[in-house]
Amino acid sequence: MSEKPLVVLTIAGFDPSSGAGVTADVKTIAAHGCYGVACITAMTVQSTAGVRLVVGVDPGLITDTLEELVSDMRISAVHIGMLGTGKAVRAVAQFLGGRSGENKLPNVVLDPILRSSSGSELLDTSGVRMLVEKLIPLADVITPNVDEAAVLTGLKVTNLEEMRTAAAKLHEMGSAAVVVTGGHLEKAIDLLSFVSKNGVAQEVFKAERQRSNSTHGTGCAFSTALACHLALDRGIAEATLLAKTYVTAAIAAGHPLGRGTGPVNHLYRMSEYRTSEQRRAKGTGSES
Repeated sequence: MSEKPLVVLTIAGFDPSSGAGVTADVKTIAAHGCYGVACITAMTVQSTAGVRLVVGVDPGLITDTLEELVSDMRISAVHIGMLGTGKAVRAVAQFLGGRSGENKLPNVVLDPILRSSSGSELLDTSGVRMLVEKLIPLADVITPNVDEAAVLTGLKVTNLEEMRTAAAKLHEMGSAAVVVTGGHLEKAIDLLSFVSKNGVAQEVFKAERQRSNSTHGTGCAFSTALACHLALDRGIAEATLLAKTYVTAAIAAGHPLGRGTGPVNHLYRMSEYRTSEQRRAKGTGSES
């Protein structure tokens, strides 16, 4: 009998194009050898061309779903993505905050999604306030991009030094670890800042900017991959590096789908495996 996979819970919205949201998260979780379970916080009407409509899920349904899942399975990490409304943020914060001691859920990664890449609002004003006051202090890691970091802190965030300043402010707001992602900058720089026993430590991760139109869902993929690596008991620095490497490869192998910004290829490793198997089969056939 095979070993049971680690279970990673994603709490996020539903993207019918599967470039982002819970379906993309589950693909990312599967790509990392874990088992994904999901709680949907909002329904959307969207495609690669953009977001047309967001409808929040009843907060009571969110709470009931989360309680049912944790009563049935042992959760090794939690990914929080799009929440949509202040009511949803409150429900998730109350759920996480109400669990302590042995019942506390480990490795909570919060991706504070505020707007879509096409410019649509994905969290209302009360939700942003609630996220800052209630949810950030409950997360083990938060992964804002530079624009989200600017909104959350009220600071300008356009370069590495400003990313460092924003990270310090986010620590003051209750975050133990922060990854400010700079994929939107001319130079793709991510800053990891975390509180250690010796104080605040920081690491910078650099990469060449990917010239690709298949970038829909990069933030979701990164934060979900990070949650998976933490579930697999990797340290925060290693988990950040591996998550960044995964997203870079997923962009490079992206699907040219739709009429807008295409999705990253969350399951690119399956294509690599099939290619390897085909080569092996051809090699076997030529020898027979």
